[in-house]
Amino acid sequence: MRDEEQIRRRVLEAADRLFYAYGIQAVGMDAVRAEAQVSLKRLYSAFGSKDALVAAFLRDRSRQWDAGLAAAAEQAGDDPRERLLAVYDFLGTWFEQDGFRGCAFINSFGELGGVSAEIAEAVREQKASFQDYVARLAAEAGAPPSLAPQLAILAEGAQSTAAISGDGAAAADARAAAESLIDAALAPAGAR
Repeated sequence: MRDEEQIRRRVLEAADRLFYAYGIQAVGMDAVRAEAQVSLKRLYSAFGSKDALVAAFLRDRSRQWDAGLAAAAEQAGDDPRERLLAVYDFLGTWFEQDGFRGCAFINSFGELGGVSAEIAEAVREQKASFQDYVARLAAEAGAPPSLAPQLAILAEGAQSTAAISGDGAAAADARAAAESLIDAALAPAGAR
C-alpha cells in the first residue's frame, strides 16, 4: 500500500472511531489529526475538507455494513428464509459490541441531514441500498414485494431501540417479529 493510501486509511479509521463515538459535530479535524497521528497538512491532503471526510466515513460504513450482512447471509446457508433472518442475527451480534451507539447513518442524518444535502443523500443511498438487499432476499424466498419494506423497518427500528435502550434484545425481538411476517407472507393463500 502506498504511503498516501496508508495515511488516507489511518485518517479514515480515526474519523470512524471518533465520529461514531462522539458525533460528527463534536469532533474537529484537529482531533482526527491527533487520533490518526498525521499532520494537519497530510490530513487535508488526503481529505480536502471535513465534509469530504464525513462523506468518506459514510461510504466506508456502508461498505462495512454490506460486508457484515453478506457474511451473515452466507453463514445462514442456502435456505432463503434463514438468509432473511440472518439480518437480525447480524444486528444481534453488532448490538452486543462494546461501543455500540446505533446506526451511524441515522446518527449522521440526525446531526446534519437537515443542513447538509451531501450527508442526507449519502444516508438515503445507504438506506435504499439496504432495502434493495432485503428485497432481493425476500424475492429469493418467494415472498411478495410488500414484505421487504416491512422487514427493513423492523431492522431500522431495532437499531434505534437498541441504541436508546442499551439493550441488544431488540435484535431478538425484531427477529421474532420478522419470523411471523415471513411465515405469514410465505403461507399458502388459503392458510392466510
